[in-house]
Amino acid sequence: MYEHHHSPLAPRAVFLRRLAGHFGVAAALMLVSLGAGILGYRWFEHLRWADAFLNAAMLLGGEGPVEAPATRAGKLFAGLYALYSGMVFVVAAGILMAPVIHRIMHRFHWTPKDGDGAGGTGAPA
Repeated sequence: MYEHHHSPLAPRAVFLRRLAGHFGVAAALMLVSLGAGILGYRWFEHLRWADAFLNAAMLLGGEGPVEAPATRAGKLFAGLYALYSGMVFVVAAGILMAPVIHRIMHRFHWTPKDGDGAGGTGAPA
């Protein structure tokens, strides 16, 4: 998917296409997660569609639920969904940042020194 460190830097058009693809993957992850949250609030809390969307979106966005869950199952779902949402945020950020970080590292030809695992700025061999 990415060019090897001995290869030349990818053209800007290739980089932008790669960035758009990563954005699509991150957006799909967020939409699937939002759908799971909506269905969970519908199932466990019997909320209307708009209220289920609002609570799921607020949790996925890191704000917290609008309404406190009323049932024990709803509270368990909301807690687990909040933990899941925090991880989805980190993963989505990583997916979006991966092409940018790769391009920066490729531009500087960052490679491990002598197999010790530490990063270096040495030129490619």
